[in-house]
Amino acid sequence: MELDSILGFLDSKTILITGATGFLAKIFVEKILRVQPNVKRLYLPVRALDAETALQCFNKEAVAKDLFNILKEKYGTQLQSFLSEKVTPVAGDITYENLGIKDSSLIKEMWEDIDVVVNVAATTNFDERYDTALALNTFGAKHVLNFASKCVKIKLLLHISTAFVSGETPGLILETPYRLGKALNGAHGLDINTEQKIIEKKLKELSSDKASTDELITLAMKDLGIERAHKFGWPNTYVFTKASAEMILGHMKGNIPLVILRPTIITATYKEPFPGWIEGIRTIDSLAAGCGKGYLSCFLGDSESIIDTIPADIVVNAMIATMAAHANQPSCEIVYHIGSSVSNPWKYKSIQQSANKYFTRNPWINKKGKPVIVSEIKVLNSMASFHRYFSLRYLLPLQGLNVVNSALCHAFNGKHSNLRRKTNYVLRMVELYKPYLFPKSFYDDLDTEKLRQLVRENNDEADMFYFDPKIINWDIYFELTHLPGAVKYVFK
Repeated sequence: MELDSILGFLDSKTILITGATGFLAKIFVEKILRVQPNVKRLYLPVRALDAETALQCFNKEAVAKDLFNILKEKYGTQLQSFLSEKVTPVAGDITYENLGIKDSSLIKEMWEDIDVVVNVAATTNFDERYDTALALNTFGAKHVLNFASKCVKIKLLLHISTAFVSGETPGLILETPYRLGKALNGAHGLDINTEQKIIEKKLKELSSDKASTDELITLAMKDLGIERAHKFGWPNTYVFTKASAEMILGHMKGNIPLVILRPTIITATYKEPFPGWIEGIRTIDSLAAGCGKGYLSCFLGDSESIIDTIPADIVVNAMIATMAAHANQPSCEIVYHIGSSVSNPWKYKSIQQSANKYFTRNPWINKKGKPVIVSEIKVLNSMASFHRYFSLRYLLPLQGLNVVNSALCHAFNGKHSNLRRKTNYVLRMVELYKPYLFPKSFYDDLDTEKLRQLVRENNDEADMFYFDPKIINWDIYFELTHLPGAVKYVFK
């Protein structure tokens, strides 16, 4: 592995980036445009009817956000001119061959020009419909690979996965690839095409049942995803379909250099383009929001366990560094963990402590215009203690609105029609989140550290492409950066 200038690598390159209206991908897009304006072009497939709608979507979901403020200040009235020269939003959908792009001349142009393909598109919902998750997370990755294989100048395929493809495997998880058909629990019969046939059969059965409503079909497809994930040893549909994608890419990549990046829980930006940018709510944010808003009476989880988080800009810098380090390495297949549980561990209890400090100084104002007083939260450190607490407090009968983790509170804050539905929802969410409330895995980053060392050796660019979690004081970051960002952009 060699690494010269990262900026030099980006100069005059054409890059295809999927998922460009999502949280991580648009930080990636903004970073490249900001630090290397001489990039040749960024192709961004967007789910849209046509190119005009795709452009409107990108402007609304990315450029209009505060994330692009530095670029707006730099280019002023010339921003749109700069973007039109450098960025091409494309009407497409990675769940189809050729990424759903219908313009044959555009496809040919892309195949001739693209140097690097970066696949960020995914559904990260743990409880997603199985048909949706498999189509996007697994077959979508396959379609991206097929498209990359037709790019005559392809130098690298970078695929963004998740560290949690290891499921509930305890101990140190190495930066090694998964092989096709190998289940976590050793079960036989893991085949992606078979999974697709199972989905098609289930949908056919559901559609022929006159009693099946859209809601029942959705629930049945969610249940099917969890069932199939459990069969092969994964805790939920999301990580199962992401692991399956890794298998397919490794098996089918041929001579295309492949890098699989596995981030852990991605949090608000640490420094760039400014501290605290975030979109979407994370598991840890649910706890913080519940604490600040005063509707969290207890917390389910091991307060002494290590929670593995990593700021988004650190992930983006690692993405760019891997591109420069591994381009043009035929047959390479590299896995990097981008996390903190080994290099700079942080305990779950610190989330509550930092949230208490933040919301004590910056109290949440409730609907009556009064500040919410934060209080100590009861910690339930086992599933057995949760079930006892839940049964005594809510099933005999349900009174009040305090629930375990605030991610589960929606079951009680909404106008649900009956207790059984509320109860089932909470129990389902607890089972889904259990692996992340009682984590037992640590994500080895030895190869990632080697890459970090290469970046450090380039003094001119080391500060620009930082991705060492050891630079972070987690308590200060969470209290002064992540939480203020979450309050501003997520907890509105």
